[in-house]
Amino acid sequence: MVNNKIYDVVVIGAGPGGYRAAFMAADLGLKTALVDPQAHPGGVCLFRGCIPTKALLHLVKVKEEAIQAKEWGLNFQEPSIDLAKIKSWKDSVIQKLTGGLGQLTKARQIDYIRARAEFSSLNELSINLVEGGTESLTFKHAIIATGAKPIKLPFIKEYSDRIMNAEIALELRSIPKKLLVIGGGYIGMESATIYKGLGSKVSLVEATESVMPTMDEELVSIYMRKNKDLFENKYFNTLVTDIKELKSKVKVSFKRSDGNSFEEDFDSVLLSIGMRPNNQGIGLDQVGIELDVRGFIKIDDQCRTNIDHIFAIGDISGGALLAHKASYQGRIAAEVIAGKKVGFDARAIPAVVYTDPEIAVAGLSENDCRDQGIKYKAVKFPWAASGRAIANGDSVGLTKLLIEENTERILGAGIIGKNAGDLISEAVLGIEMAARASDIALSIHPHPTVSETIMEAAEVFYGHPVHIGSKT
Repeated sequence: MVNNKIYDVVVIGAGPGGYRAAFMAADLGLKTALVDPQAHPGGVCLFRGCIPTKALLHLVKVKEEAIQAKEWGLNFQEPSIDLAKIKSWKDSVIQKLTGGLGQLTKARQIDYIRARAEFSSLNELSINLVEGGTESLTFKHAIIATGAKPIKLPFIKEYSDRIMNAEIALELRSIPKKLLVIGGGYIGMESATIYKGLGSKVSLVEATESVMPTMDEELVSIYMRKNKDLFENKYFNTLVTDIKELKSKVKVSFKRSDGNSFEEDFDSVLLSIGMRPNNQGIGLDQVGIELDVRGFIKIDDQCRTNIDHIFAIGDISGGALLAHKASYQGRIAAEVIAGKKVGFDARAIPAVVYTDPEIAVAGLSENDCRDQGIKYKAVKFPWAASGRAIANGDSVGLTKLLIEENTERILGAGIIGKNAGDLISEAVLGIEMAARASDIALSIHPHPTVSETIMEAAEVFYGHPVHIGSKT
């Protein structure tokens, strides 16, 4: 038994949900262990996902802004790419954050165990230590936070420097001259933005008729107009049927929805076709944890599985695969274990695509409202009428609010434009507090700021916006 202790809580997986659960449990006075093979907490998000992605997207954005500044009379030398230095900087960002999490873990007196864990019984884990050896760990409650991993196409045996998933792509092993991105979801679009900014000629293949098919169609349409030159080629309604890694190229076979097939050569391909749960090798069948048809763990609104003292949070439990949702669930699970009467009652889980421009949404979409028979009004404020957006050179943007007609409550929001992800939180708060459009419209926003677009969108509902016509 590790340290001869019986833990109140053991958390399996140290991603955003896992370390949040462990921190909360420790703060509530529970003896806690956090089990993960990495040297520090952080998970895929911090090591190979959202943090390095955003670091590289920031770098690319700086480069593009330097080029754009020529239009304003500010001339820079053409930016050059120092790949080794970029990788070093990106890795330093990760190291700073993971080191900080390690210190917070120690400060809370959490036992951080570098290992892979597998249920051996309802109250015991088999721990395969990274440094070697197997031990047992006994617990009163367990929280499963093992996350998800990229789906691999069946004809790909293994990834390589030239056949990459998004995690490998972030290692920046090289910058291919000709890159194919397979999958037009948010990860694929962010990856395409990075590699285009670093000099690749990028093509896209997507099985549906557009990119980001689950996102607000109007916002996606604006994005595509702004990024008409992002891709060399776009293959919509098209499947990849085979990929062959040859000596100096990667040959990709395609099949269109009309049945026509063709081939094309690339220097590298990047697969981003979705995620599947990390449900293997952790002994779920050993204790009888129930899964849904896609392999995600079934949970209730307290993140409890069908086994009363075992919980699941984050990507392994399905739903929106977002780090902030996992973190929210981590807090809930820890509080439930500590005896608090809480549950997952969030009305708005924001989602952000960190492309250029960014896209952010929260609450109900227009499709949701129509499907649920809700009478609503979509009110919009174009950034072309925002003094601050124009001054920033970011007039391509839109702020949209969905407002229930009879109650005037804010149901949902969508924003496209620079730093949209930083703006969406006001809408999230409004939705959670059941705010009415008047609550936003009558709240004084500082001028000149892009945040005013939220206020002015709300004013559109009442027919008296300041900077656009009343019928916009």
